[in-house]
Amino acid sequence: MDTNVGILLSDDLIFTSRITGTASALGLTMKAATSVQNLQALAKQVSPRCVILDLATPGLVIEDLLGALRENCPGARVVGYGSHVDTATLRRARDAGCDPVLPRSKFVEDLQKELPNWFSDFGTP
Repeated sequence: MDTNVGILLSDDLIFTSRITGTASALGLTMKAATSVQNLQALAKQVSPRCVILDLATPGLVIEDLLGALRENCPGARVVGYGSHVDTATLRRARDAGCDPVLPRSKFVEDLQKELPNWFSDFGTP
């Protein structure tokens, strides 16, 4: 398993570019998926160490996706971010198993510092 590959689920092209660019500058590879279906297919192909989820992605049912990710790539760290005012979604993501779950502003603030940590060994079976 390549420890430098992660997947980002986001349909925001500008934000996706920011995250993938930061990963690249750090020597990491972040592949982008714009839908839950794309993410699931990509996760089976690349065995990611890190999965970053935009919790506002249309069609995202966090509990279902986390169950599938734990089955297909059990060693991956799953990071969720979303609107600070949508506390119910942030709580659901945390309860479903995302670790960490951050408001979007904190995610952006911590991205460069924390991204390498999110790729480190997490739940290697």
